[in-house]
Amino acid sequence: MAHPRSVQEILDNVTARKDGLRKALTVDVDRFYHECDPDKDNLCLYGEPDGSWALDLPAEEVPAELPEPCLGINFARDGMARKEWLALVAVHSDAWIMSVAFYYGAKLNFEQRKSLFNQMNSSSTLFEVVTGKREAVGLKRGRQNMSVKRKMVTDGDISTNLKGCRAELYWPDDGNWYSVVINAVNVKKRMATIQYDTGEIEELDLTEVIHDEQMYLLE
Repeated sequence: MAHPRSVQEILDNVTARKDGLRKALTVDVDRFYHECDPDKDNLCLYGEPDGSWALDLPAEEVPAELPEPCLGINFARDGMARKEWLALVAVHSDAWIMSVAFYYGAKLNFEQRKSLFNQMNSSSTLFEVVTGKREAVGLKRGRQNMSVKRKMVTDGDISTNLKGCRAELYWPDDGNWYSVVINAVNVKKRMATIQYDTGEIEELDLTEVIHDEQMYLLE
């Protein structure tokens, strides 16, 4: 498969890889955590250009065709708190995404490299997604349309009927409200999978959201 060459081709490639990594660290986090068995050999977390993720051994070819992600992430799993370990994996994954982007972009000129970086930097890092330290760039939504009815989410709303609903989610870190769509609901675990207007996907603990009154359903 030919390597991406233009800024847009590179951006599309690494965005899909990042989406795959985000799924591993959020939507598929339980499976990812389980598969990172410290008793296995050195494992690497790969984001694939089709938007999927893979946990595998490093490439045998030396030097590898692409920069390799962090080696042996599974070894540290049981020596750290789960959240801290996931944050560490996210940091290394962010660094890997950047290295892949600028490996592909080696022949870009200054303005093209600047454009590539600025576009990548306009979305939240994996570390921000995993830890909840989200940047407001590209996500903040004004409340100009005051005619839209809003209903605070309550315990009684937790059902599969939430799937497909639009909502507004409040982030206390920056004091902003964000427009989201609820993609899935796990009633038993009281968790929801949401998608921001930027395409980013995240898992929410509905118990915390309801307790802190941080979500409105848009009617």
